[in-house]
Amino acid sequence: MSRANPKNRQIYWVKDNVIATDFPDISKALTEPDGLLAIGGDLEPSRLVNAYCHGIFPWNNDDQPILWWSPDPRWIIFPQNIKVSRSMKKVLRQQKFSVTFNQDFAGVVRSCAAPRHDSEGTWITREIINSFTQLHLLGYAHSVECWLDGELAGGLYGMAMGKVFFGESMFSKVSNASKVALVQLARVLSICNFKLIDCQVHTHHLESLGAIPLSRIEFAHILHRYCQPNIRLELPDTPIRTS
Repeated sequence: MSRANPKNRQIYWVKDNVIATDFPDISKALTEPDGLLAIGGDLEPSRLVNAYCHGIFPWNNDDQPILWWSPDPRWIIFPQNIKVSRSMKKVLRQQKFSVTFNQDFAGVVRSCAAPRHDSEGTWITREIINSFTQLHLLGYAHSVECWLDGELAGGLYGMAMGKVFFGESMFSKVSNASKVALVQLARVLSICNFKLIDCQVHTHHLESLGAIPLSRIEFAHILHRYCQPNIRLELPDTPIRTS
């Protein structure tokens, strides 16, 4: 297999017919490209649950094999430290948006996967959509919807296990809608004593909302203590008006 960094580490190949625990230790991830750990395998729910519990996630385009990542540092948001700017506080006080949970999972994922003006493609492949739909039916994956005048204006989806929420993607059709969804999710997770929201990698958008870097070792330590696949997240089943 290719030797891609100065330490001559080899990329691990995940076999399709091997149990879901068939991943190397995350310390073996490459430094260039940052966090690439393994290639191949499948996106069966059991493999994804195991991967996320160990700080590993899939990220690849349609024309690539499945690529598994565990970057260092990991960008995260502590729910209680969500950053709400003055302008966002004004948006929330206007109460023009309402927020729901798990009311339109398919619509949120479809919107997250749609082409964007600042990107040539999407990593949310058909295989990813199918797998996370299964995870949603199993109670692991969740959506947050932000509505304006009865129309889906923005939102996000991700996976929750124990006291950790793994954010996957977010979208906005209306300015600030995805931010509203994330702020309301963080408030609910804070009440539920969640330890962190995993943002995976850095974006200026997420940093403006309070995302900070956490070393891979620290991130893995939190997962070891608080990521429990047998504990599912119960989200409100009625709309929340922003405030």
